Amino acid sequence: MPEIRLEDVVKTFEGGVVAVNHLDLNVKDGEYMCLLGPTGAGKTTVLKMICGLVCPDSGKVLLDGKNISNIPISRRGTALMSQNYALFPKMTVYENVMFSPSIKNWDPADAKTLVRSMIEMVHMGPKVDNMPHEMSGGQMQRTALARALASNSRVLLLDEPLRALDARLRLEIRKEIKSMVKDMDLTSVHVTHDQEEAMEIADRIAVIRKGRIIQVGTPMDIFCNPKTPFVANFVGRSNVFTGKLVSSSEESSEILLDSGHKVLARSTDLSPGTDVAVAVKIGYVISKIHKEGESLPEWYMEGTVSRVLYEGGTITIELDVKGLGIVTCRRSSKRYDDYKKGKKVSVIWVPSKAVVFSIPECGLEEELRLD
Repeated sequence: MPEIRLEDVVKTFEGGVVAVNHLDLNVKDGEYMCLLGPTGAGKTTVLKMICGLVCPDSGKVLLDGKNISNIPISRRGTALMSQNYALFPKMTVYENVMFSPSIKNWDPADAKTLVRSMIEMVHMGPKVDNMPHEMSGGQMQRTALARALASNSRVLLLDEPLRALDARLRLEIRKEIKSMVKDMDLTSVHVTHDQEEAMEIADRIAVIRKGRIIQVGTPMDIFCNPKTPFVANFVGRSNVFTGKLVSSSEESSEILLDSGHKVLARSTDLSPGTDVAVAVKIGYVISKIHKEGESLPEWYMEGTVSRVLYEGGTITIELDVKGLGIVTCRRSSKRYDDYKKGKKVSVIWVPSKAVVFSIPECGLEEELRLD
């Protein structure tokens, strides 16, 4: 199984658009890596450089330690499933998926078994004799996915492979695709802007923004220990506040928010007096309905229910905290009737769940932008 490395890779397109900006990335042997980022972050360009459709302006693309930056596509041993599917228009589903095994002169029986299993895996059995013009976008996408899996390539590159599928099928196939890739001993890079998809399917996630890798880690590490406010807000929605660090100990740090509220967060190495941002996931915010005579925590903020969004198993509650603005939390939908608009609640979180960052040089608003 191959290892993929990109070293200080740069790619600029016409008009001076920098798609990839001194990017470094290491994908381990047999790893399922998700490249996660907003639209325009450079994800697809990275895939195209790995497979050979795009050559870097500078830097190296290495496969098993060998520089393949200028090696033709046909000699790289990679398979790319692109966003436009690129199916052969005059071939059926079966013929499209069979294309790679047939040109590689596989044993006919083995090829037929593999192709049938790939087609069934993506739920295209009933459409096996259909031509591309007879299929929906989601069906074409599934066919392209099966064709990529049947290529017998060492490296599988997937560009938004589940984008056109309906929600239920997307959930089902993303569970199966990783198992299939692991069973086939492939190294895979899967591009997506869907953080839930990346969290479920990836061995590791590489968060990319503006052509640079911001953070690489396991899904749990990316979610629980973000390195920047952007990662904190992009991978799992966060409330982000600004203030000044008052003090920090091994247990927690104290921050005086710009609103005048004092809050606690996890400890930090930053110096007291530093301007900071505090990020806490909406699922970690604790909101309690005020009850007569009930004692309140040592520190808390008082809020009023502004809006409740029903989401099936959960509800998202927007709380208006005087001087601070909207603080968002998430609770079980069983509590829906408790959170009527105008209800008074206390707002708090476990300090270790709130991460402290220095304010980025570009400013917090620019840091949190998704484009």
